[in-house]
Amino acid sequence: MPGWLSHMDPHWVWLSLGVLLAAAEIVMPGFFLIWLGAAAVVTGVIAWIVPIGIPAQLGIFALLSFVALYGARRWLKANPIASADPHLNQRGGRLVGEVLTLTRAIEDGRGRAKVGDGEWPVRGPDAPEGSKVRVTGTDGNVLVVELA
Repeated sequence: MPGWLSHMDPHWVWLSLGVLLAAAEIVMPGFFLIWLGAAAVVTGVIAWIVPIGIPAQLGIFALLSFVALYGARRWLKANPIASADPHLNQRGGRLVGEVLTLTRAIEDGRGRAKVGDGEWPVRGPDAPEGSKVRVTGTDGNVLVVELA
């Protein structure tokens, strides 16, 4: 252990660890590290108030981490976070309901349609080039269409 770390009070180590874990949650969001950070901060506060040994501090941290993660998981299961934009990062999903123009006729169920300044592959009933189609869904990066 480095010399400067051996002279540091354990509660400062726990408080620092808690802040670092909270900062890591910002950098790598996953809604996991914040609970470990909270457990470390609470362990640091307990170690500051009550003089206890390192093994007891580790046990408190383990217990608080388990309780925090279990409680957060149960709460999130009962109160799921609904996205304000469920089709964020799903461009095909955002196109459902849009009317597009075929740039290549749909033959044998496959064709292409103009979307913005580009073209997307489409699947649907056979139709000639220039026909209007409505997007009803997606299958990977292929738009599922019907005649409009």
